[in-house]
Amino acid sequence: MRVLIVEDNRDICENIAEYLEKHSYVVDFAFDGISAMYLALTNPYDVIVLDLMLPGMDGLSFCKKLRADAKVETPVLMLTARDTLDDKLKGFEAGADDYLVKPFALQELHARLQALYKRSHGKTDNLLTVGDLTMNKSTLQVHRAGQRIDLTPASMRLLQRLMEEAPSVVARDDLETLLWADERPDGDALRSHLYKLRQAIDRPFDSPLIHTVHRIGYRIAEDTQ
Repeated sequence: MRVLIVEDNRDICENIAEYLEKHSYVVDFAFDGISAMYLALTNPYDVIVLDLMLPGMDGLSFCKKLRADAKVETPVLMLTARDTLDDKLKGFEAGADDYLVKPFALQELHARLQALYKRSHGKTDNLLTVGDLTMNKSTLQVHRAGQRIDLTPASMRLLQRLMEEAPSVVARDDLETLLWADERPDGDALRSHLYKLRQAIDRPFDSPLIHTVHRIGYRIAEDTQ
């Protein structure tokens, strides 16, 4: 999951990043509202964690502009020390999807991010299905046509993202960020990982599921359209 943390307190940012990265999140930061808006409009985040009090543009204004002007529907979890009902209602009216009062437990933040991600992707269970291919996100077991398929950790992460977005195209940049964040290797390492994934998912079977969209990215679907 790729998350944008919008918070001007760098100590809080470091604590959140340290915890979330242990759970395989890709985390970006913005320390003011204006920088946050630029990042939110130019990157495909799964969830935005938004502090209410920010320099440049406060959290409520950011949320309103994101929804009303930019028409971006990325889930927003609002962080604030304000805990009155009126404050919470203002956050929801501005377009926030959830609300977490400081100080908070990082475990609760993680659980709420997972819930927002599942809700936004329409996932109510842990089983992903594309044609005769299935992935259980809890057990990380992958089967195609009833046959168990063993994957490397990188292949597992790529396959999960492709299946969650199926049948839509996932951009190369999104997949590279998923694997390496900002520390991308030289050369076309993504192609090598996709080759290994195809060898496992498609080669033993009659019809390919993974499709290349030239110069854009990859998609997984039963058809080639």
